[in-house]
Amino acid sequence: MTVKECYEQMGGNYDDVMSRLRTDERVIKFLGKVVSDTSFELLTESLKNHSMDEAFRAAHTLKGVSMNLSLTKLYGVADKLTEALRGRSDYGEDLVPLYDAFKEVYLHTIESIKTLQN
Repeated sequence: MTVKECYEQMGGNYDDVMSRLRTDERVIKFLGKVVSDTSFELLTESLKNHSMDEAFRAAHTLKGVSMNLSLTKLYGVADKLTEALRGRSDYGEDLVPLYDAFKEVYLHTIESIKTLQN
């Protein structure tokens, strides 16, 4: 799989990321950092423990990473979750569908990156 094909599979914007990083090698390098980042695990645990400040920070980190790497589809769901968590002190069931949508896109993104790496 090429980097461009990976971006198509993930719902990302290949041309946009290339305008910033300039080479496929750099894109691959930074996508690899997404795979090893622990923000998703922190988000999951923070929501499970109803720690809204930590959940917000983790979601905000994932939103920023997805924006910087032009992972458009992931950015969209990360943005919705981040904004739902912004300034929030109490857990609510309204977060479940937002988290589930984010998790689905995130896991698909990670699998696509891993396929690219192999």
